[in-house]
Amino acid sequence: MRKFWNWVRDEATEDRTLYLNGEISDETWWGDEVTPKIFKDELMAGSGNVTVWINSPGGDVFAAAQIYNMLMDYVGNVTVKIDGLAASAASVIAMAGGDVYMSPVSMLMIHNPSTIAIGDSEEMLRAKALLDEVKESIINAYELKSGLSRTKISHLMDAETWMNANKAIELGFADKIMFTEDEERSPLDTGQGLIFSRAAVCNSLLGKIPKKQKSKIGTPIESLDKRLSLISH
Repeated sequence: MRKFWNWVRDEATEDRTLYLNGEISDETWWGDEVTPKIFKDELMAGSGNVTVWINSPGGDVFAAAQIYNMLMDYVGNVTVKIDGLAASAASVIAMAGGDVYMSPVSMLMIHNPSTIAIGDSEEMLRAKALLDEVKESIINAYELKSGLSRTKISHLMDAETWMNANKAIELGFADKIMFTEDEERSPLDTGQGLIFSRAAVCNSLLGKIPKKQKSKIGTPIESLDKRLSLISH
């Protein structure tokens, strides 16, 4: 097991900081009882407030779900700070924060879950059904935090949506921006926040590709004349 988390304790206040850097587990927690127990034992080893720093591209959705549940169930206050990237499964963990802070240069990304499946058509159908249920469970976390409708969240996930701090706050996925003079002020007064949709970009690019002209159907008259002349001789 590779530990992807690290704890730091403030001896003066008993508050603790949890650092989540890199991939959220390089092995799935599906069916794993040991690793979640280690994480939970370390989480419950103290009772002070917890600050979670996240810089992760995502990873195993089942690991993220269990970490989310443990943080939501924790008796102390949980504050999440995104200092680089909280993408995919890492964005689910971020939703466990009572307050979610984002660096002015950080990004948050949400998209549909994915997997690799091998087998016949029935196996493919089961894999799709599993992914559909996983998506619904992820929407639960996003909905609780943002207050957006499930349909809106589903569309954002379908499009693989990237948000900067302003847009994440605007949509309810985050609460405040770090390093401002008054972190209670949110979002920064910089105009519109940035939202990037991979699907929208792909559709836009496809729309700019010139359409191929349909090939003319039929045989040129010159070719027919040559064929007729050969037949007549």
